[in-house]
Amino acid sequence: MKKIVEYFKEKQLLFKSLVPISPKALGSRKKIEIYLGVDPSHYYHLVLFVEKKSRILRKEAGDLMGFHTKTEVWMDTKIKKKHILIKAPLCSKAKKYMEENGWRVYEVGEGA
Repeated sequence: MKKIVEYFKEKQLLFKSLVPISPKALGSRKKIEIYLGVDPSHYYHLVLFVEKKSRILRKEAGDLMGFHTKTEVWMDTKIKKKHILIKAPLCSKAKKYMEENGWRVYEVGEGA
């Protein structure tokens, strides 16, 4: 979680709280990190961190975007902003698809 906080600090985005959510709680077996944050304006932010060696294709991007609705139902809140940090090769169509659906996509290198 420390690397997530430091990354967003560099991007000038601070959270009052950042709570980890288990993917198992949302009914998933994917190996990703999910966080729910609250900014100073009291808006909820969903942060996904994906780290893998294989390429993320458009189909998997749709699966990752499904975590937004699952988290809203599970937490019973309206999530205003959606961020995904990807430490993997990313298909250009998958990136475009996520950005068209309101996600902010951050491709991080080895430093994060």
